[in-house]
Amino acid sequence: MGELSFLYDSFVIMFKHDGWKNVIMWIIGGILIYLAIKKEMEPTLLLPMGFGAILVNLPLADAVAVLGETPLGGTVAALQDGPITTLYHAGIANELFPLLLFIGIGAMIDFGPLLSNPKLMIFGAAAQFGIFFTLCLAWIFFPNINDAASIAIIGAADGPTAIAVSEALKSNYKGAIMVAAYSYMALVPIIQPPVIKMMTTKKERLIRMPYAPKSVSKTTRILFPIVITLIAGLFAPNAVSLVGFLMFGNLIRECGVLDSLSETAQKTLANLITIFLGISIAFQMQAERFISLGTIVILGLGLFAFVFDTIGGILVAKLINLFSKKKINPMIGAAGISAFPMSGRIVHKMGLAEDPQNFLLMHSIGVNVSGQIASVIAGGMILNFFLK
Repeated sequence: MGELSFLYDSFVIMFKHDGWKNVIMWIIGGILIYLAIKKEMEPTLLLPMGFGAILVNLPLADAVAVLGETPLGGTVAALQDGPITTLYHAGIANELFPLLLFIGIGAMIDFGPLLSNPKLMIFGAAAQFGIFFTLCLAWIFFPNINDAASIAIIGAADGPTAIAVSEALKSNYKGAIMVAAYSYMALVPIIQPPVIKMMTTKKERLIRMPYAPKSVSKTTRILFPIVITLIAGLFAPNAVSLVGFLMFGNLIRECGVLDSLSETAQKTLANLITIFLGISIAFQMQAERFISLGTIVILGLGLFAFVFDTIGGILVAKLINLFSKKKINPMIGAAGISAFPMSGRIVHKMGLAEDPQNFLLMHSIGVNVSGQIASVIAGGMILNFFLK
């Protein structure tokens, strides 16, 4: 009978406290799991996020908090934090998980294509246009400038940066921002192609860009992450942790004496932190704080930011073509968002679809890694402007 009584208490609590919202969150969790398994969209992240969303929305479950009982059997305030709450405060509230993940991401990135053609940095910077455009628009809907700035950083197309900025600015919508950032990263293969086709002509998509790789010395590869960190520290001090951990991961890769550590950072560390990160984000997906009109608006603004990031990179490529004899395929400008390496691969595939002999991969990946740096610096600029 005790089990039946507890089940009865669970349903009573649900219906007394807008239990329909919990059911909606179960459905949202199920959708994320479906996208991870069936569509293979960022499964290492969406799967733990989806399962975590179900966990934290089960009434009286101990995932968020361990409850006590009164002598009459009623529930009282939490006696202690549950495991997901503990993980959240240990790894996200203090930005530890995003920073550790940056080490793994940095170890995965080969900056060779960018270093052999530094002009590609222009497109990485241009593709951050959506962040600042979205900031102005978000401020209309969210009078708190810290909320607006945190929402705008969804356009960085970089989940760890979105987490770090929204946590630092203490946004009231952290859950929606985190879910939007990672969900849209997973949906990049769906979002970008129609935008690219809308913004380019067939003639432009057929432009060939022969790749003649220039050798990049080991010394240059080693100095690059160090120099970028120094520049970030001088001009965007609030970005130095974000940039520094990313560049440290890359230095581990390029130094040549820590191969086993580099492999561990790329695989074991990155995968482990991604799992912890995904399930910890679920702390912010509790129904009472997640289901609101604000969440719907944030999802719309996040999509807006992604679209205009893509448009910004393409338009800059078109502008350069007006004054350049050697034409650039404007599709590579779209790869300037930080979704590495998905965006670079999408551009390459679209180029091959138009012309099977048009290999854009090295150009698009070069732009893509420049977008990774630019998005982190953009996050630091947002913090410089609004962190008090």
